[in-house]
Amino acid sequence: MATKRDLTKAYARDYGRASKTDKGRMLDELCASTGWSRVNARRAVRLAGARVGPAGARGRGPRPRKYSYDALKVLQEVWALAGEPCGKYLAAVMDDQLERLVRFDELGRVAGRATPEVLDELRAMSPATIDRRLKPFKAARYPGARSTTSPSRILRSSIPVRTAMDGFPGEPGFLEIDTVARCGSTTRGDYLVTICATDPFTGWTVIRTVRNKSFLHMQQGMEWIWRQIPWTVKGCDFDNGTEFLNWGLIAWCEREGVGVITRSRPYEHNDNAHVEQRNGAWVRKHAFRYRYETDAELALLNRLWAPVMDKQNHLLPCVKAVGWDERPSGRKRRVYDRPSTPYARVSASGALPAGLRADRLADRHRGLNPAAITRRINQIQNKLIDSSRDRTRVRRGAA
Repeated sequence: MATKRDLTKAYARDYGRASKTDKGRMLDELCASTGWSRVNARRAVRLAGARVGPAGARGRGPRPRKYSYDALKVLQEVWALAGEPCGKYLAAVMDDQLERLVRFDELGRVAGRATPEVLDELRAMSPATIDRRLKPFKAARYPGARSTTSPSRILRSSIPVRTAMDGFPGEPGFLEIDTVARCGSTTRGDYLVTICATDPFTGWTVIRTVRNKSFLHMQQGMEWIWRQIPWTVKGCDFDNGTEFLNWGLIAWCEREGVGVITRSRPYEHNDNAHVEQRNGAWVRKHAFRYRYETDAELALLNRLWAPVMDKQNHLLPCVKAVGWDERPSGRKRRVYDRPSTPYARVSASGALPAGLRADRLADRHRGLNPAAITRRINQIQNKLIDSSRDRTRVRRGAA
């Protein structure tokens, strides 16, 4: 290719001044030397003659910088204080995050850089630009997770299956529920279990950690979750684990007035896609993949979920599938709505009943400080790391 470029440049020097006959002769010689077609040779000679510079490259200067260095530094601080969301979600709540961080005076070391012009730059950034600017600062590596779901052989025929293609509930109140084992790299011994329940219609999610998967502790965790849901629970969708598909828990759900109980198919994670996503982005991201098994760690985890739920439910947006689109090739593609926080979805849906509970939730939303929430999460995370890191390493070596 380098030889072809040099040869093309040599012909390009005289091609523009040559007569029609000489141009034809040059093209014939160039085609014989390179194997190109006459059309390709003519195009290459013309492009080579139009280029400037000793290296043969077009002399276009670098694109001027659109965003200032101060905007980049403030963006890094806002991203960290907001809980490190992706650019698509951060751009959707950039106005709200900036207003809260400025109002609570939480920008700290970059407060001097946060001029009105810099804040306008941040509001104008697209999600792709945010991800591109933050790419050098995003590094999160976690060991692989283990699944401890043991398929239940009872009740499977009496509980209907809900698949990923059955559509989504048309109103709040239908929960997808799953568990995350806090076992580290081995399932030996006793370890804590986290219950995650999410409402696919609004994205509202509640998390609770219990001692293990026994019926007593699972029921206590479910009762706590039921009290935290701001509206009436109408239905539940589980996986096929024995912690859910047992007579005791199903009877408890019926006593609580849950009219619709469904289950997913074995090994089909997309059937419970919403709660599976929360397991990774909420539970494992904030509590890592260490092994937790003591009472102190149980208390720390449940203290951790309070600020995590405040941040994710009130301050950070999520997207919701609203239908299908068909590409020109005939393949279907999921279509999602605009990013919105679960609290905004709940308010827009009208599912939140008017009264003292709704007023308290609105007051809590107005008083949330993103930076204070992030600091609280980091404090608890440091305690969890100190408590479980050595045990996780020892268990991993033993396994």
